[in-house]
Amino acid sequence: MPDLPARPRQLAFDLPVDSRHGVEDFLIGPSNEAAYNLIEAWPSWPDAWLRLVGAEGAGKTHLAAIWARRAHAWVVPVEAVTDEAVPHLVSNGALVVEDCDRGPRNEAALFHLMNALKARAGALLLTARAAPDQWGVKLPDLLSRLRLAPHAIIEPPDDALLRAVLVKLFIDRQLIVDTGIVEMLALRMERSFAAARALVDGLDRLSLERGRRVTRVLAAEALAGQLSAG
Repeated sequence: MPDLPARPRQLAFDLPVDSRHGVEDFLIGPSNEAAYNLIEAWPSWPDAWLRLVGAEGAGKTHLAAIWARRAHAWVVPVEAVTDEAVPHLVSNGALVVEDCDRGPRNEAALFHLMNALKARAGALLLTARAAPDQWGVKLPDLLSRLRLAPHAIIEPPDDALLRAVLVKLFIDRQLIVDTGIVEMLALRMERSFAAARALVDGLDRLSLERGRRVTRVLAAEALAGQLSAG
């Protein structure tokens, strides 16, 4: 009997993912409930600014988007905070500055921004992966102000939240996955939001390349690849 030709591999394109950032799409658990409640407490914050701290993929951008819609805030990366830009950024009255612990950072401009927003009774949300002592801040006045700022920390997910996050990520990619597969992944994977996102991304790509639905075998392969890479 002649050998059958190998099934051609399909190309996997980086298509946009329907990642919704509405308040109804935010999954709440013990690890992020305090952060969510503090975002929801605005405008009754204890100060003009708030630091939101969490690991990669923890949901900082999602929470920031929820607050930005409520406060009609602009959202900018930290490198956009320059001496020239501060007057314009302050003029809106509410601002999100993302990834404050990354990339080029004008510390004098950020300090001026915080003071200016507070002076006009504005509000500022700063997101970062770590506490200010780990940002490498060299301006003492800025470091002191950041340390004293009220803050909320998003902790690693518990079991129930990790499963819920996996389900949401699959739904965002329009993937139909058996609950048993979700359970298997949740029990064996690294316990972090970033790992969940990377795992679902990899499984989505693998499914497209193989032209197969997501099965337990395919999920185990994607999980083994992630664990070996880690």
